[in-house]
Amino acid sequence: MPTIKRSAEAVWKGGGPDGKGTLTTQSGTFNGTAYSAGQRFGEDKGTNPEELVAAAHAGCFSMALAFGLGGTGHKPEELRTSAVVTIEKEGAGWTVKSSALTLKAKIPGISEADFKKAAEGAKAGCPISRLLKGGAEITLDAALV
Repeated sequence: MPTIKRSAEAVWKGGGPDGKGTLTTQSGTFNGTAYSAGQRFGEDKGTNPEELVAAAHAGCFSMALAFGLGGTGHKPEELRTSAVVTIEKEGAGWTVKSSALTLKAKIPGISEADFKKAAEGAKAGCPISRLLKGGAEITLDAALV
């Protein structure tokens, strides 16, 4: 399979606490979606980076599990996954400390042991899990304009 690339753009205007930004994705699912410090550290309406990571992790895990189950002859009726991403203050900055996945699954005919094995495999193998474990190179091309 060829390399697949997906993209998103963040535009931020202003300082940290009082600034505001928008997020736009290649697919258009997010198109100028608001994000700000109030959405990240408070309850203002909009989204924030950690919420998006949680959505990405829950979605990636569910898809990886569905593919993995299919390879063992099991077709899930429903995989309902939630992810809670936790950030903590460390020194002068913030660090993503964890992503906790919770799965409620309806999979006809699967044993508890096979279910647990498939779920653990999906947790370890989904691309977002690998990214969060430090398995991806992060590069930066920065320029003043």
